Amino acid sequence: YSMRSTPGFILLFSLSVSAHDAFVLRPTPSQVVKKSVTKHLAADNPDADEVPTPPLETRGGGSPRAKLPSTLPPLPTMTAYRKFALPCLGLWVSGPLLSLVDTAFVGLSGASSKSAEQLAALGPATTFFDGATYLFAFLNVATTNLYASARAQAGEDSDRAESVVRTASRVSLYCGLGLTAFLFAFARPLLALYIGPKAAATPGLIDDAVAYVKIRALSMPTTLVLGVLQAALLGAKDSVTPLIAILYSTIVNVIGDFILVNRLKWGLQGASMATTLAQWVATIALIGPARRELVKNGNLEILRKKTIVPDGVSGRAFLGFAAPVLTLILGKIAAFGFMTHVAAALPGQPVTLAAHQIILSLFFFVSPFLEVISQTAQTFLPTFFAPVKDYVVSRMKEDASYNVQNDAKAQEWFAAATTVGTRLLGLGMAVACVVATLASLIPAFFGGALSSDVAVQEAVKPLAPYLFAGCFLTAPVAVSEGILLARRELKFLASVYIVSTTLLPPALLRIKKLQEPVSYVWGAFAVFQLFRASCFTLRIWGNGVGKKLIGESGNVAPTE
Repeated sequence: YSMRSTPGFILLFSLSVSAHDAFVLRPTPSQVVKKSVTKHLAADNPDADEVPTPPLETRGGGSPRAKLPSTLPPLPTMTAYRKFALPCLGLWVSGPLLSLVDTAFVGLSGASSKSAEQLAALGPATTFFDGATYLFAFLNVATTNLYASARAQAGEDSDRAESVVRTASRVSLYCGLGLTAFLFAFARPLLALYIGPKAAATPGLIDDAVAYVKIRALSMPTTLVLGVLQAALLGAKDSVTPLIAILYSTIVNVIGDFILVNRLKWGLQGASMATTLAQWVATIALIGPARRELVKNGNLEILRKKTIVPDGVSGRAFLGFAAPVLTLILGKIAAFGFMTHVAAALPGQPVTLAAHQIILSLFFFVSPFLEVISQTAQTFLPTFFAPVKDYVVSRMKEDASYNVQNDAKAQEWFAAATTVGTRLLGLGMAVACVVATLASLIPAFFGGALSSDVAVQEAVKPLAPYLFAGCFLTAPVAVSEGILLARRELKFLASVYIVSTTLLPPALLRIKKLQEPVSYVWGAFAVFQLFRASCFTLRIWGNGVGKKLIGESGNVAPTE
């Protein structure tokens, strides 16, 4: 089932924002700090990207100054990256895994006719629910970045770091309760719109899909809380504990599906009950370790705020960071939604749409291998960037003539942050080369493993080069996005996604109007990826290029 349309407010929102920043190069990390300092010194600017900095030390009764450690932390090794990234990869695939378990049990249990009907309802139900969950992934991104930064700025056991966890937990619970009520109220009309009038008219399909979504909706509050606790532990560089909780969840899901679907023959409703129970178990399993590792007194204060932290991260500051991240997620949803919409309208159906869905599934399979490196950047980079940012803020407050370009100590920290980012980019490109090659070989030479239909096998072959390009370019996109998130370049990220999301749909609709082959859809996606990769990498590493192109002085920060 394809996404029939993309919400119009995405396009309306894009028209209201200036996009010129998408084409401005970011000279150096030190100039990133200089620009953010200017905003920080403005009087209570409500539009600032930055959360409040921690208290500054007072030396000899003079002006306050943040203390920059005399020695740099050791640069992360490949072993450290591997120990973090491999368990994190398991977390990335856990959500689709739960839906896959449901699909397998529903498809293999009961009479073939009944199984086909329930699978027809399960497809849109799982993608609809997973999409709703993914929409709130901005909470997880905000938690990881703010928590990792707070640990680097104020200390691993600081009250400010704990305030991030408590605020994120409360916000996620409230969002989960609101989303549960929303799904109960609007699941039926939204699902009918999602699958289209023809499929919605199939007897029993919409009823089964709605029942599945409503039962799964009962787990939404705990699912979002689970997500932010996982994100906080990742910010603490602990990716093993969340993986253990997900392992418990998977075991419960498999046992629950076996009993409720295979033995009791409860079908789709049994599968949704098993998955809901599994989500509850995972949350319960993670709350204990989270209380021990993330807060000193063991109280997450999920239901109500008890601890007042003067320099803590408030709900407003948390959502201020998270809101631009939502733009990134909406941009991704819109891109894939338009691609599927156009592919469904091209000649040669149903083979054309089948070929598109196969390539899309392969792309989604590859993506976690690269997104996990983005997560690694968001976790490791604040250790090097956050302390020097606070140091420069305090120096510019006390000395208006201070020039960060002439501060050798600050530049040493910036250089270390750049080294970490560059190494992660190299790692991402190496991983992308391997996984993109393997993924593209499947439609090119092993189409029989994807479909028994000869026509579909032939239809996917021309798409293999475009799949390789899309997967390979995901590496610079994902890694650079993680670095920019760690550097709090939120408005720049949002502007790039708004521009690309605005430009891609007209190109795709032109392909639809001209009834071009589906390879044009994936060619447009490759260009979409190339545009984002160029904007992001030039923003981070384009210092020399930017100066040559626009003659920019090294002491002038670009305007945002």
